[in-house]
Amino acid sequence: MAIEPSHGTPDAPGFLCDDPRLIARYQAAERQLAGNLRRLYHHSGPVLIEGGPYPGIWLECGPLEGLTYARWNPARALENHRIFFQLRRPGGWLPCCVREQRIEFSQIQMVTPIAATALEMAEQTGNEAFLRQAYAACAAWDRWLARNRNTRHTGLCEAFCTFDTGEDGSPRFAGLPGACPDGDARRCPPNPRLPYLAPDLSATVYGGRLALARMAGHLGRPREAAAWRAAAEQIRRAIFRWCYDPRAMNFFDRDAQGHLLRINSVALLVVLENHVPDARLAAALIARHVLNPREFWLPFPLPSIAGDDPAFNRAMPRDCWGGPSQALTALRAPRWLEHYGHASALNHLMRQWLRLLMNAPHFSQQADPWTGAMSTGRDYSPAMLVLLDFTSRLYGVRAASQELEWNCRVPGNAIHCEYRLPLGSGPGEAALRSRQPRLAAHCHSELFLSGRKILAVDGPARLITDAAGRPLRWLGTEPHAVRVKLYQPGAAPRAWILRPDQSVPI
Repeated sequence: MAIEPSHGTPDAPGFLCDDPRLIARYQAAERQLAGNLRRLYHHSGPVLIEGGPYPGIWLECGPLEGLTYARWNPARALENHRIFFQLRRPGGWLPCCVREQRIEFSQIQMVTPIAATALEMAEQTGNEAFLRQAYAACAAWDRWLARNRNTRHTGLCEAFCTFDTGEDGSPRFAGLPGACPDGDARRCPPNPRLPYLAPDLSATVYGGRLALARMAGHLGRPREAAAWRAAAEQIRRAIFRWCYDPRAMNFFDRDAQGHLLRINSVALLVVLENHVPDARLAAALIARHVLNPREFWLPFPLPSIAGDDPAFNRAMPRDCWGGPSQALTALRAPRWLEHYGHASALNHLMRQWLRLLMNAPHFSQQADPWTGAMSTGRDYSPAMLVLLDFTSRLYGVRAASQELEWNCRVPGNAIHCEYRLPLGSGPGEAALRSRQPRLAAHCHSELFLSGRKILAVDGPARLITDAAGRPLRWLGTEPHAVRVKLYQPGAAPRAWILRPDQSVPI
């Protein structure tokens, strides 16, 4: 097995700052997430539920939420995957939802591939038994989807109902059933418009197959890895053939009568999340649609329907994917904005979401993309995870792929902050202390491993080091060029000018 165990500890990261509102909300999120741990349907261990008005766990989001929560509770993160694997039906059929007293199979309800989040969990933990369990379950799920959701023989994954994508209230599915007949996701409702060829569901299958290829590689199965890569490429080509409109430069559903349904929705963002477009096309799509202040780059990004689309529901009722910006969409954003090299845009999005979460009375599901007013429930796990995750990405230390990323800056209403990340054996703990006095031109950050100061930085940026703290490269994360300076023991200070999204080796 090619995975190295991380030897992580269950100790949670620690964050302190002198902005009383931010620290109060951060601590509330930690506390209320712990309160959202529940036992569901006789499963062996508690899981992190969706929270708010949703007392269960859903396939589209529960595994991703578990992956995000792994830094605070790795055991629960594993259970957020195992619950779907252990409760699947014969033939690989995964439940769409698990509640306290029942499991449901009335739709497929998937967005972020469970194979992708399971792979990341296995790579983080070095748990080969979990990797084998995940590979078997996710491979069987892919085969189930191919048997049951390819009725038009296009090679794509079809949408039978609204809840297949988890987009309640979306105009994509106006007038169509929410779930499949008799609670059976194998049955398409009798409607002449159905089934849809769905770009987002198909993109999720694509992302899952890429993850399965990497799983097979970790397990020493090169032939299976090659077969999964070939299957992924097959569905990628089909997405472009059936669901891409080059004139609109966008991905749309195609109904059973062959019509493209040109609604500019988060389906595009799911296609990006699963890395279907190559870098060149993604750059064009992001520039034209995502960063467009009339479409998805509204004051509080990213709305579930583009702001200038006639289908946008300006009434913005509860639980509505017809317009409001959703916490789940924000939680997924780092998976594609980072991948396509838009760290500065991600930083803007994260700051805006922290701003609205600090001002909101509750951790709710959705926000008005113009005003930031939140609605739909309280103690909603994705919103709380957004606050914790975005804090670490803006002001904290993160570990990934034998590297450490140090996000050197101070919250807007603070003078100083400190973030501590337990690393288990080896260096023990990484700590980042940043300070920017009022009227100071830039922040000053000090980087520590196991209590020993290793580096210092002037200016806001991301510094990437190896696990031992040796600097590797800078990443420009601000919306404008900044000057940064690096201080190393025994060496003269060195300075750079970093442009937005620029990666500079050290």
